[in-house]
Amino acid sequence: MAAHDGLESIAMEDALGRIAHHFARFAEIDGQDDPLYRALATVIGGDAALMGLLLEAPSTQRLPVLLLAALHERILAGDPHPLAAYYASVGGTRAPDDALPATLRDFIQREDPALRALIRTRTTQTNETGRCAVLRPALQALATRLGGTASAPVELALFDFGCSAGLNLGVDRYAYAYDDGVEVTPGASPDAPVIRTHWRGERPTGLLGAPCWRAARRMGVDLNPADPADETAARWLRACLWPGDAARRERLDRALADARRHPVPLVRSADGLSVLERWMADLPAGVTPVLVNVWVLAYFDAEAFRAHVERIERLVRERGLAWISGEIGKLAPLPSPPDCPPGESPGSSTLWTLQWADGGEPRTGALAWSHPHGRWIEWLEA
Repeated sequence: MAAHDGLESIAMEDALGRIAHHFARFAEIDGQDDPLYRALATVIGGDAALMGLLLEAPSTQRLPVLLLAALHERILAGDPHPLAAYYASVGGTRAPDDALPATLRDFIQREDPALRALIRTRTTQTNETGRCAVLRPALQALATRLGGTASAPVELALFDFGCSAGLNLGVDRYAYAYDDGVEVTPGASPDAPVIRTHWRGERPTGLLGAPCWRAARRMGVDLNPADPADETAARWLRACLWPGDAARRERLDRALADARRHPVPLVRSADGLSVLERWMADLPAGVTPVLVNVWVLAYFDAEAFRAHVERIERLVRERGLAWISGEIGKLAPLPSPPDCPPGESPGSSTLWTLQWADGGEPRTGALAWSHPHGRWIEWLEA
């Protein structure tokens, strides 16, 4: 028994060591955009008891953003506490100071059961509609290949793999504003979320004008889909945003309202490709199914990733599926990434690729690099 206890103690020390490393990196690099989160990461990373909350989560989820989101969710839940004064998301204006560590510990002590429940059952869900700034021209590039024009658009069926609340399925209803003030708002309502982005380098001709495609069907699949009409689920999505980012908060709230006005099926499944195959079987003739995933495949191990890609390539070859993927460069010959803008973490850029059936065989090409949340785009295609 003593030997068993000793092994458990060593395993816990190792786990806490890894968690401490993650918090140190977050405080130094990843959290630099938010002074509160940088300060919280510093406090938590120096306290084994606070870090120990993350031991409630599966090993792959023991990351600072999960604990920070759980704390934020409890703040958003609304029970008064002095810690809320530091959170801009609830009107707080207090900057991190010497009182923050004790205030944080008091809040965690009060919310301990609820925090542990969140950490056990939730995963961070960044349903970032800013990525639609890249998804929109990617869909336009696909539709152009399929022969679509503004006067005769092709019909696409959009399937979001790892959809969270399915907000990216509203890509054609959002408004788009580029850094030179040009706005692209086909069909956007006055209260639609506005996706703002900076175009680095030459802007692709024809990909930002009137759409040459129409969404005939939409569906999402996720291990834990978030219902936009469920306020508890919506609060968790807000909690996964950083408290100081008012622009993303407004964009999320507008996208949630849009999703409630235009509900789509969101399916809970651990085998999303089987859901995709059944869905494709019911599509009308002449509609091209399009699989979309963004920052999902990074969670696959090597064997699962290989099997996933092989299944998709079969669907591309045999059933005319098209695949748009915004990930970290696994699906095409890797072009040189762009220079990392000041203030961004090296290696965080997203590579967008398109796979489609060309003469009956899958063909994959790189479309663009972007910021993980779509703040900038660098198009690669001529």
